[in-house]
Amino acid sequence: MDEEQRRAYWRANTALIRNLLIIWALASIVFSILLVQPLNTIKFFGVPFGFWMAQQGSILIFVVLIFTYAFQMDKLDRKYNIKK
Repeated sequence: MDEEQRRAYWRANTALIRNLLIIWALASIVFSILLVQPLNTIKFFGVPFGFWMAQQGSILIFVVLIFTYAFQMDKLDRKYNIKK
């Protein structure tokens, strides 16, 4: 792998991490803390949605992000022919 491919791989890797961290911040800070009062007007499985997001939703989103990162990095490794 030449230097240009390494830089492209690293840019793609950091862009993926940045995007997933933005989603994580939205789920954990915005929806679970800042918008909890308006979201509590929505019922989700019988509980206020803001409460559910703070207690369960943000954790589930985090787990989904972990699997998304693993899947996307596997695709990225194959694209740039990275050996494991």
